[in-house]
Amino acid sequence: MKFEFNRAAALLAGYLLCLVLAPSSASADTLDEVKARGKMVVAVDPTFPPFEFTDSTGKIVGYTPAIMDAVGKKLGVAIEYQKIAFNGIIPGLLAKSFDVESSSLNVTAERAKRVRFTVPFAKSANGVMTRADDSRVPTPATIESLAGLTAVVKAATAPEKQLKEFNTVLVGKGLQPITILSLDTVEQTISALLAKRGDFVFDDITVLGGAMQQNAGKLRAAGELGASQWMAWATRPDDIRLNAAISNVILGLQKSGELAALQKTHLGVVMVVPETDFVPKP
Repeated sequence: MKFEFNRAAALLAGYLLCLVLAPSSASADTLDEVKARGKMVVAVDPTFPPFEFTDSTGKIVGYTPAIMDAVGKKLGVAIEYQKIAFNGIIPGLLAKSFDVESSSLNVTAERAKRVRFTVPFAKSANGVMTRADDSRVPTPATIESLAGLTAVVKAATAPEKQLKEFNTVLVGKGLQPITILSLDTVEQTISALLAKRGDFVFDDITVLGGAMQQNAGKLRAAGELGASQWMAWATRPDDIRLNAAISNVILGLQKSGELAALQKTHLGVVMVVPETDFVPKP
């Protein structure tokens, strides 16, 4: 009996010792590994200006690298970029080829099944821009307010497709459709608007923001139209603490006003990002 008691006590002591020595899943994660090595390996496809791109010296720059710099400073680690093709971002992340990805991802329900999104840092949305001296389009613009006008848009793009969908709505309401002038480049669309070949340009709000910065006083934003999507980074689903650390930096930058300043500098527009409820329902 004494032998059985001692044996049971020894087993219990060994079990408790294992609990003490074994790292918990909550602490032994990527965030701890990053801090221990003093650097975070970050995957990026730097071909998406003004969000993330490579300058003439080969340095990765833009809106999102500026935010990632703040993340590195907050965590006390260096940021080491690993360039990767966009279609390899999520597979590489899940394969643990790097710590986190920093290419701008549209937040979708489908992607949310595979990765954990940080809080957004921007959104992808289309907007209307007119000449500053043209008051025909109200702010905010509506689909109906564009009836009978001429839109200038970059050919073979989502905004062009959206305009065609607007025309279906307008015709269904017995209103004149929008005349669509499709051109090859963003620069051509802006030139056409300024030359009065069209009444408004329809494009992503960041494109419009950049155009207004380059043509100060000549152009006017008339609001967003159509569907929009939040943009964020992603971590692996189980990297909850790393995700929260990155998200807290983004929200901190928003609270201090630094995020708005970065948006104005890099995107030409300012947007408030949400803390919760930004992933669309399946």
